[in-house]
Amino acid sequence: MSFPIPIILLIYRRPHTLAQVMAVLRNLQPTRMLIVADGPRPDCPTDPAAVAATRMVAEVLDWPCEVTRIYAEANMGLRSRVESGISAAFELVERAIILEEDCVPGPSFFPFCSELLERYADDPRILSIAGNDFYARSSSRQSYRFSIYPHCWGWATWRRAWQIYDGPMHEWPRLRTSGWLETYLGDRRAAQAWRRTFDRTYTGEIDSWAYRWLYSCWRQEGLSISPTRNLVRNIGFGAGATHTTAADGPFAALPITDLLWPLQHPAQVAADSRADRALQRSLYAPDLRWRIGWWLTRQWRRWQR
Repeated sequence: MSFPIPIILLIYRRPHTLAQVMAVLRNLQPTRMLIVADGPRPDCPTDPAAVAATRMVAEVLDWPCEVTRIYAEANMGLRSRVESGISAAFELVERAIILEEDCVPGPSFFPFCSELLERYADDPRILSIAGNDFYARSSSRQSYRFSIYPHCWGWATWRRAWQIYDGPMHEWPRLRTSGWLETYLGDRRAAQAWRRTFDRTYTGEIDSWAYRWLYSCWRQEGLSISPTRNLVRNIGFGAGATHTTAADGPFAALPITDLLWPLQHPAQVAADSRADRALQRSLYAPDLRWRIGWWLTRQWRRWQR
């Protein structure tokens, strides 16, 4: 078995989670891999050993595979390393599937990405393909939906899409008070929440390349593809994570569900506004009703233990 789509693998200092990702890749046997690694932080004494151990796990490629290593000797930080690493990778390949060291794909993820990378290769409206279903309430027979939210826990994209990435968010100072967010989102509360997030991202208070990618996609009015089943499991929640620190959070370790084949394609290319509104209320800016519901769910789970 071999898999022709290039894999960009983002690694840092979590060898135990990476081992699970590598087990999946070993079964898949991709013929092209580009490994992006950050260096150890100078003020963290455990980083050198953890970084070295993680790279050792990534180096065990016991199948025919062309490998490019994009390694940083010194720590660049999350945003800079991911930005520069993906950009360097797309100088070498036209399309790729992107995985992090703590995101474990299920069996449907790779054929899903492969088919849709080909189907939408030349469609400028489509900027990425996600592996996660955070909506999880679909009764649709369709295999995927279109969304304005580009999820990045296992995803795929093209060089032509990554070229729109605006890391510095050049236009944000002008756009923040222009009414752009209100017009684009059609929701004042959501616009206020994203204005705060983009403000903190622009100043560097939030060290996130993913929010900058989302901003870039919105500037182009681009769409992402989201499966109607969850195809990737993030096992990195908890201690040691950069952002996903809540081990009992509502999206921690979502179970994987397989898709049915052949894929059933949506009739039209347009965002699923109902699903996107639900994502905004639950994932990005939870309202009071949702927070109370989740608090009650968490208390029930703890009581059941």
